[in-house]
Amino acid sequence: MKKIGIADTTFARYDMAKVAIDEIKKNAVNIKIERYTVPGVKDLPVAAKKLIEERQCDIVMALGMPGSQPIDKQCAHEASLGLMAVQLLTNKHIIEVFVHEDEAKDEKELKWLAERRTREHALNVIALLFHPEELQKKAGTGQRQGFEDVGPLP
Repeated sequence: MKKIGIADTTFARYDMAKVAIDEIKKNAVNIKIERYTVPGVKDLPVAAKKLIEERQCDIVMALGMPGSQPIDKQCAHEASLGLMAVQLLTNKHIIEVFVHEDEAKDEKELKWLAERRTREHALNVIALLFHPEELQKKAGTGQRQGFEDVGPLP
């Protein structure tokens, strides 16, 4: 049985983990989900590492909603670097799903974006675990999680 780790934060303004779990359960069978919630995005690398090493997860989704201030962007960048390091140390994928507050024009769009990006990345997690050839078929097609795909170059 494959295990998917879900690392999320209390700083997020939307329960992205609930959405991820819902999407995974709708689209995969015979899986176990482990959730680990931490205060903020800079705590996600350790959460992901613990999910992989202590809870034996095969892949992790790291979910966060950095704010719009310069310090929030810096913290998100530092968290991303930490997540990359954990991937290299553990040889396991960590799918970073960050939704920055200033990506959306208002709170309604922010909620929509958080849900859509999370659901689309949950499907990527399933594909990586069970059907990597699905992702290979989409290579070079300008896929974007959240907003509309940009499409391939002509």
